[in-house]
Amino acid sequence: MNAVAAPGGRIQKAGLRQQVLSVAHVRLLAVLGLFVAAMALIMGKLLWLSIAASGNNAADPAAGLVPKRGDIVDRNGIPLARTFQVRALRYDPAKLLGDRKFLAEELARIFPETPEAEFRRLLASKKPVYIRRRILPELANQVRDLGEVAFDFPIEDKRIYPHASTASHVLGYLDAGGEPRMGMEKVLEKPLTDAARRGQPVALSIDVRVQAALESELGQTMLSQGAIGAAGLVLDVRTGEVLAMASLPSYNPNAPTPNAMDASGELTVRNKVTNQPYELGSTFKPLSVAAAIDAGTVRSMSRRYDATKPLMVGGFPIRDLHSTKRWLNVPETLVHSSNIVTARIADELGKARMEAMVRNLAFDKRPFIELEERAKPIWPTSWGRTTTMTVAYGHGISITPLHLASGYAAMVNGGIWRPATLMKVERGREVKGRRVFKPATSARMRQLLRMIVVDGTGGLADAPGFRVGGKTGTADKPHKGGGYRINAVVSTFAGVFPMDDPRYVVIAMLDEPTANAASGFQRTAGLTAAPIVGRLVPRIGPMLGVYPDENRDIDVSELTPLLWKSRKD
Repeated sequence: MNAVAAPGGRIQKAGLRQQVLSVAHVRLLAVLGLFVAAMALIMGKLLWLSIAASGNNAADPAAGLVPKRGDIVDRNGIPLARTFQVRALRYDPAKLLGDRKFLAEELARIFPETPEAEFRRLLASKKPVYIRRRILPELANQVRDLGEVAFDFPIEDKRIYPHASTASHVLGYLDAGGEPRMGMEKVLEKPLTDAARRGQPVALSIDVRVQAALESELGQTMLSQGAIGAAGLVLDVRTGEVLAMASLPSYNPNAPTPNAMDASGELTVRNKVTNQPYELGSTFKPLSVAAAIDAGTVRSMSRRYDATKPLMVGGFPIRDLHSTKRWLNVPETLVHSSNIVTARIADELGKARMEAMVRNLAFDKRPFIELEERAKPIWPTSWGRTTTMTVAYGHGISITPLHLASGYAAMVNGGIWRPATLMKVERGREVKGRRVFKPATSARMRQLLRMIVVDGTGGLADAPGFRVGGKTGTADKPHKGGGYRINAVVSTFAGVFPMDDPRYVVIAMLDEPTANAASGFQRTAGLTAAPIVGRLVPRIGPMLGVYPDENRDIDVSELTPLLWKSRKD
C-alpha cells in the first residue's frame, strides 16, 4: 500500500505547488500592474502640473521666479521700471497680544527715521495696516524678536524705478495698490501683465542717456535763471520716435506725491510737454513762412517788406522787439525775427491757407502720442484778419511743445508729418505719414533755419561741427482773465541737427525765466533757451550716431548775399 500511495502523493504535491506558483504569479502581475498604474498616474499628475504652471505662471509669482509685471526698458535694453519681490511689514490688530505703547517704542528704535507717534497712530488702527511696504531682512529679524504675532511679513511685488526721477513723466507710476496711475505704465498695462508675454520686456523709444542729459541741462538752466518750470524733448524726424522727454519740476515714481505743486501752482506730475499748452511765440514764424512758400505767396527770397514802423491792424499795433526800421527780405525776416514782416506775409497768405497749415500740422487736436495725459490746444475763438496775422508769429494760439516738435520735424524731413511715439521703432521699418509741405519748401526751410543760428537770434544754440538750425521764441504769458503779463514770459528754442541731413528736433523751453546775470539780465529765448540746445547737442550727438564735422554744412551761399550785413561788408 505504501508503494502504491507514494506516487499519488507526489502528484498531488506537485499539483499543489504548481497551483501556488500560478496564484503567486497572478498576484505579482497584479501588484506590478497596480505599481505601473500608480506610477503612470503620478507622472500624469506631474505633467499636468508642469503644463498648468507654464500656462498660468503670470498668476503665480513663484513660477519660474518671473514677476507678474514685465519690465519697461529703454531703446537699448536698459531697465527703466522693474518688479521685484520684497518683504513687507504688516500689522493685524485682531491678533495683538502685547502692549501697543511698548511696541511703538520698539518700532521707533528699529526704524529711527519714523517718529514714535506715527507708530502709535498705526498701531491704533482697527483694521490691518502696513507698517512698512519694504523692509530689510535684518530689520525684519529685529521685529520678529519682539515676539508679537500681530506682525507678519508678506512677500509682495514692488515696482522699482532704478533711475529715480529720470523720465518720470514718461513712465508714470503705480499706486500703493499696484494700479498704474499715469504715463506708459498705464498705457502698457495689458502687455506688461499679459501671461503670454511673461518675462518679455517692453522697449520704449527713450534713450536713457539722452534723457539724463536733457534733464541735466534743463535743470541747471532752470535753477540758474530762476525759472518756475522747464520742458524739452528730442524727436527723431524720420520716425517720430521720442528719444527724450522732460518736464521740470519732476517727481520720484518710487515715492510719488501726486498732489505736490510747483512754483506756478501746477501739479509736479503734470507733463508740460504733452499736457500743458503754451503760446510759443516766434518759433511759429518758420512754419508760417513755409506755408507761404508752399502756397506760392512767397516766390522770391529777395522780395522786401516794409518793417520801418509798427503795423496797425484793427487799432492794434504789431511791433518788432528789436526794430531794424527798414525793409526786410525773407531771410532777414527770420534772422531778425520780425513780427511785422511775418504778419504781412500771413496777411497775403490769407485766413484759409494759414488756418489750413495749422490744421494740417494737427495743431487743432490733442498731441499725437500714446500717453493719456494730452492737452487740447487753445484755439482762437474767432479767426479773422488780425488772428491770421498774430498766429503767424505765435500769439493767440496755444499748443504743447510736442505739437511744435512734430511740426518742425515735418518742416525739415522733406515735408512728411508723422505722429510722435514713445514705442521703439525697429530699424528699417517704414513709418507712414502724410505730406504737409512740398520737398522744395522743406529744403528751403533747412537753409533758413541754419541761417537763423549762424547769423541771427539763435547764435547761442550753435554747436561747432553739428550744423544746428532753429528758431527762438519769446512769448508773454497770458492772464487767465485776458490780456498778457508783461513780466512773465515763456522762452523757447526749437532746434534741428544736423541741418544738411536732419535727424533730430530738440525743443528747450523755460517757463518764466528771470532777467539775471546768468542770462545777461535778459529773458529772451536767444539768451535763455538757445544756450541749452548749444550745450545739449554736443553731449547727445555722439550717443545718437551724429559726430561733429567742421568740413560739412548745408549750402546757404545763394541766400547769404541777401543779408544786410553782407551788403555792407
